[in-house]
Amino acid sequence: MNGLALAMVLGSGMLHAIWNLLAKRSGSQMAFLWWAQLVAVVVFLPIALLLEWDVFPIGIIPFGYLLISMTLHGAYLVLLAFAYRAGDLSVVYPIVRGTGPVLVPLLGVLVLHDRLSLWNAAGIALITLGIWLIGRGRRSSGAVPGKVIGLALAVGLAITAYTFVDKLAISYGGIPPLTLNAASNVGNWLCLMPFALREGRWAAEGRENKRFWMLGGLFASGGYTLFLYALQLEPVSRLAPMREIGTVFGTLLGIFILKEAHGPDRLIASTLIVLGVIAMAL
Repeated sequence: MNGLALAMVLGSGMLHAIWNLLAKRSGSQMAFLWWAQLVAVVVFLPIALLLEWDVFPIGIIPFGYLLISMTLHGAYLVLLAFAYRAGDLSVVYPIVRGTGPVLVPLLGVLVLHDRLSLWNAAGIALITLGIWLIGRGRRSSGAVPGKVIGLALAVGLAITAYTFVDKLAISYGGIPPLTLNAASNVGNWLCLMPFALREGRWAAEGRENKRFWMLGGLFASGGYTLFLYALQLEPVSRLAPMREIGTVFGTLLGIFILKEAHGPDRLIASTLIVLGVIAMAL
């Protein structure tokens, strides 16, 4: 694997885990993510316009890719806010991050004609086992409610969809990464707006957690921009699994920073997911 692509993907995964921690610990996930995306729009949209305005392809197909990407990214963040409202970071995050590595390579094989090796199949099995262990929990009080599992899986499906569409947008639509990321930020902000305003805590969240949602906006958009640039260097079926290396990091943040319960069980399950990711990278 290209060394630069690997470094960008690993950095993207770490930044992703950190901003998810910040979102989970916020007073209102909807309002926090709305403010964070506003930061991303203000910072990254002008940069994209300045650097890539003259290379953006004009046409129905590129604009169609942009519209679909914006919608899928927005749905992802709305679902993520609901998931973190209902469940722990150390439960939601590994399931969310584990769903994509299973589905993206399968779509890559079916649509983009990527190859799925025995290592890929073994990795998918390990990831599936890890997700099952998280959902099963201990036989007594550790079992995770089905609503939380369902929301986390829905978020994972949204990630799968936007990753796949964004790869098509870059490879076949000719859309530059910064422009694609900036458009997704706008879509995120617009989709979150009605939920954040309806909750009524957007003003309080803006005052009380300003430092954190500013960091969240920079980390979320910056991390995904790294991933989009890496997609120009390697196939999506190889890079998407490697990005999930932050799964264990996110689980550890939930256990040690947020003091969430059943830490050993969830750490074992998230480790299985990461081993599956490594197997798929091989």
